[in-house]
Amino acid sequence: MTDAELAADLAQSAGRILMELREGSGFEGNELGKAGDEAANEFLVNALREKRPDDGLLSEESKDTGERHRRSRVWIVDPVDGTREYGEGRSDWAVHVALAIDGVASIGAVALPALDGGVVLRTDKIRQLPIYDGPPRLVVSRTRPAAEAVSVAKRLGGKLVPMGSAGAKAMAVVRGEAEIYLHSGGQFEWDSCAPVAVATAYGLHCSRIDGSPLLYNQRDTYMPDLLICRKEWADRVFATLKG
Repeated sequence: MTDAELAADLAQSAGRILMELREGSGFEGNELGKAGDEAANEFLVNALREKRPDDGLLSEESKDTGERHRRSRVWIVDPVDGTREYGEGRSDWAVHVALAIDGVASIGAVALPALDGGVVLRTDKIRQLPIYDGPPRLVVSRTRPAAEAVSVAKRLGGKLVPMGSAGAKAMAVVRGEAEIYLHSGGQFEWDSCAPVAVATAYGLHCSRIDGSPLLYNQRDTYMPDLLICRKEWADRVFATLKG
């Protein structure tokens, strides 16, 4: 099984576990979110340690031992990206499984289990981006949209599309539901590694909002900002941010 196949298989399987838990456990809200995080994390960590024992591993839900710094190949996972949305019974949450190689988000999959039939976007199976020629749609947090994104939307004549998790927002651009995902409120490596790997494979622009590259497997896992957008919008976004 290739790395890409493994990423997709694990993301999809973790998604099934989460949906079964949500539908049959009787939990809800924070209690459901905590149970989902624990169940999906246990599955992903055990599977990766079995399937790729020589690789490093970073998960939001496991203590970071620092051992990963000695590895060039590091799996970076978010068992439930959007725990709040998952616990609320919403569909805009995701499972992230990515492989960073020498600090680059290289291979990965993002599962959107609550969408009809379950959806998995992956780096080894690419579809053509839909054609869209209207004003840009910018996906933003449904509770605290970034000021920079609001400003860019206003100056470009765009529309804000509130949405839950980082993975759901990034995949909205991949799926043709939006053109720009600009985030400046701070995240961590597990929030964006898999989405960036998939978006890059689809030919989208991915960077920090100053245009510098997104680097992974760093000692400090905090990532202040990112921009994922269709390439035809990148220069205009940068110009608007500078202006």
